[in-house]
Amino acid sequence: MSETLTLPAETRDRVGKGASRVLRREGRVPVVVYGGKEEPLSVHVEEKELVRQLMTGHFFNSIVEIEVGGKKVRTLPKDVAFHPVSDRPLHVDFVRVMAGDKVTVAVPVIFANEEASPGLKKGGVLNIVRHELELVCNPNSIPEDIQIDVTGLEVGDSIHISHVKLPSGVESAITDRDFTIATIVAPSALKSEEGDNETAPEAEA
Repeated sequence: MSETLTLPAETRDRVGKGASRVLRREGRVPVVVYGGKEEPLSVHVEEKELVRQLMTGHFFNSIVEIEVGGKKVRTLPKDVAFHPVSDRPLHVDFVRVMAGDKVTVAVPVIFANEEASPGLKKGGVLNIVRHELELVCNPNSIPEDIQIDVTGLEVGDSIHISHVKLPSGVESAITDRDFTIATIVAPSALKSEEGDNETAPEAEA
């Protein structure tokens, strides 16, 4: 399961663009926590700590406990706004997570046993259609990743969501179709050679 992160925060006395600019100059990032049938909570967090958590690679599919005023608010990251040039985080939205809630999260896909795929051993290429899966689950059951075994797959084979064994209590958010996650395709060089072979007889004639 994905680990729970803790993010210390301080209450914002003032809101608005001017106040947010001041906070950013001080190395802080404005944050809003909303949802849970409660009033939105405006706080700010240390930029360095936020960036460290963003760099974990599983920030968006982790429960983040916002620690403010001696209390912890269980949340799920919803959106991070970044500066278009410097890439610094400018603002973060979190959604409160209440007991009994189901949450929708994007969980990364990891492909295992590529050396056991005949198609890949022959030079085929794993064409990944979806690097993440949108899943619905209990906040305490968010997977850190979903591993997909490609053992035995040949060139031309496809992996669909129906082929993936999801953890107990975890479901795909997309239920109306058996969508493709990845395919094993022939490398472009191989396709090019096949094309040359097909046109060769016409050239000789």
